[in-house]
Amino acid sequence: MADQSSLGYWVRRFLLEYAASERNLSPNTCASYRDMLVLLLPFAAAAKRVPVDKLSVTDLSAETVRNFLDHLERDRKCGTATRNQRLASVRALGRFIAAHSPEHVAWCAQIRMVPVKKGLAAGLTYLERSEIDALLAAPDQSTIQGARDHALLLFLYNAGARVSEAVSLRIGDVDWHNRSARIIGKGNKERRCPLWAETIEQLRRLGADRPTDARLFLNRRGEPLTRYGVHTLVERYVARIAQSMPSLGTKRISPHIIRHTTATHLLQAGVDINTIRAWLGHVSVDTTSIYAETDLATKARALATLDRGKSGRKAGGWSGRPDVMAFLRTL
Repeated sequence: MADQSSLGYWVRRFLLEYAASERNLSPNTCASYRDMLVLLLPFAAAAKRVPVDKLSVTDLSAETVRNFLDHLERDRKCGTATRNQRLASVRALGRFIAAHSPEHVAWCAQIRMVPVKKGLAAGLTYLERSEIDALLAAPDQSTIQGARDHALLLFLYNAGARVSEAVSLRIGDVDWHNRSARIIGKGNKERRCPLWAETIEQLRRLGADRPTDARLFLNRRGEPLTRYGVHTLVERYVARIAQSMPSLGTKRISPHIIRHTTATHLLQAGVDINTIRAWLGHVSVDTTSIYAETDLATKARALATLDRGKSGRKAGGWSGRPDVMAFLRTL
């Protein structure tokens, strides 16, 4: 019979039974739990001077958890957000153990009393219209790789997709006739996003003569792009255009910043916050409200730049897409 006082017994059940099976959590969430345990278990074992496989549940005391969190900040140079994310994972483990082992309820209560650390709210980063235009124009579309990169960047901006959603997109997920894409987000939640005619055309070229169940975005070896590959791609093009666009030097640009950019530009174009919530696949409108707060701070600038035609620039962006705006109003 398994030793239910052993921490290892509960760790295995937590990852395999709870996270992967019972909750059907996303691979990213499961990986976050795993990464927390990879750091926490050796730390706790060293503190108790026992092998990792000999740790008991109660060896993971509230004091040990506090020391572990301090270690993350002091020695690993983690920020407050990372610290709190690791604590949330520890608490999830504690709740699971207490739910299946009544004798550990008091122990779980002590773990849950470890406080979340309050940090300074970071300002939301997004790209101005001139910056996103420059990023979309950066790939050399005369090459196969450049055409793929342009299509990927355009899709990320058009759909406001997460990196994981983009790399998992299949050719059959694109509705060529209705100009929309089926996106599977967190928790396997499905949503549909309208696509510009330009985006549809770029994706059509990319997926030509390939089966509908094939991934749309492939690397040079014909294998599906990875999240790391997309991050590297974005960083490469940002570095390329940064010399001619000094404003990018003050921003840390990642694929997720393109998602922030989509939401902010939608809001500036007059799309209501609930529609943006559905567009991005947020469960709660509270998550989306951060874009409204950003827009209040930039409203004067937004009003001056929304009418791109008057500035002599090529009409584009969300306010210049009547087909997409009409679609939004039907949601």
